[in-house]
Amino acid sequence: MKFNHEEFEDNNFSISRYESMLRSNDVKFFDSDEFESIIHHYLENGKIAKAKKAISLGLSQHPSSVNLKLLQVEVLVFEDRLDKADHLLAQLHALEPENEEIYIQKANILSKQNDHIKAIELLTTALQYTGDEADVYSLIGMEYLFMDDFENAKVNFMRCLEADDQDYSALYNIIYCFDFLEQHEEAITYLNMFLDKNPYCEVAWHQVGKQYFDIKEYEKALAAFDFAIISDEYFIGAYLEKGKVLEKLKRYEQAIENYRITLELDDPTSFALLRIGKCFEKLGSDDLAIQHFSKTVHEDPLLDKGWIAITDFYMRKRNYQKALYYTNKAISIDAENVLYWKRYAKINNRLAFFEEAERGYRKALELGNYELETWLNRSDILKYIGESDAAIQNMNQAIEFYPENAEIQYRLAGLYYEQQEYSKGEFHLRKGLELDQEYTIVLEELFESVFNLSLVQNIISEYKI
Repeated sequence: MKFNHEEFEDNNFSISRYESMLRSNDVKFFDSDEFESIIHHYLENGKIAKAKKAISLGLSQHPSSVNLKLLQVEVLVFEDRLDKADHLLAQLHALEPENEEIYIQKANILSKQNDHIKAIELLTTALQYTGDEADVYSLIGMEYLFMDDFENAKVNFMRCLEADDQDYSALYNIIYCFDFLEQHEEAITYLNMFLDKNPYCEVAWHQVGKQYFDIKEYEKALAAFDFAIISDEYFIGAYLEKGKVLEKLKRYEQAIENYRITLELDDPTSFALLRIGKCFEKLGSDDLAIQHFSKTVHEDPLLDKGWIAITDFYMRKRNYQKALYYTNKAISIDAENVLYWKRYAKINNRLAFFEEAERGYRKALELGNYELETWLNRSDILKYIGESDAAIQNMNQAIEFYPENAEIQYRLAGLYYEQQEYSKGEFHLRKGLELDQEYTIVLEELFESVFNLSLVQNIISEYKI
């Protein structure tokens, strides 16, 4: 609903007058339109209790108002009192069978009950009576989205946009459907058709630029973001996306310029600061890179990409002490982040702090990081520090996730042979040889004494072609 300035003033006056009445306990008369505005105000601000009181007072003064009763239905649906809402809608339908809002509210109830097909039927009926087709098409589109029917959802959001070319939420939903269906070329065609009719729509230029970016047409993406900026020079999203394209084109100085514009237009964002740091690192300006990475984590300490950028920077420089310092800081802020623990383990391993490295890999596994590398690295460290039983247990757990992995089988073979459990050792050795004979190098490098055993060499020779 769009208000002009006069209507806005009238609404404010009605709300002030109504709240003054509540404070003084004097009952004053309001016409039904005033009550509708007051109730909408409370609903839009999430003040449900106040909306319910206004509905009650409104119906006491206007007991036959269908619109007030429809607002009562809206509140009942919000509170999941669906049977009562349904009963009231049936009464209202008998009074006004051509009121589109009745069909919309009934469809809302059916949607909550997961009967999306019936909801769509009712919304289609509402189209016959509505003066706002765009809103109804949008609701139909959402019902199709609930059913994961992206093609039909897309069609209805397109109809919504045809009825109201300023409905950018419909445009975003159309692109969402195209993206889910991986129809990037079709999305570009559609957006270009839309832009033929709306050449200064910055949102459409922004979206077509993102589509070109996804299919790696970087020069076309750049042109699209430039048009978005021409259409709205304060469009922060276009500058950010343009910066990303310029990075892909290795034009790092220009990328920095665009990211810096966003910092001037609004409060600094951790994303822009991070990207500036990455660009400076590519340009070899290490001091400026670190400066911006530090600003990133200061701006948003919960952004793991910032902490990872600093840590990885120092790891590339082989400054493991500093890398560990920042990883520890990151873990102190978010001890449940797997990416931090993986780096913690890797850095401690490089520093020969093996107990700490093992702890890092163990923590990563506990947090659900079941990558093969994590299992293998932890096993190798446990073996190195003399925890063979724990290494065996670790590898047996890994087999549950990677039952056909030769590297695990050879490690288990070596560990069991070292413990003189020859039958188990042979079992895993043969399993490893069946999977991949080339990985006997694992046995040779990690378990040299086992590899050189004549009984092991005899088994290996059986599998040689």
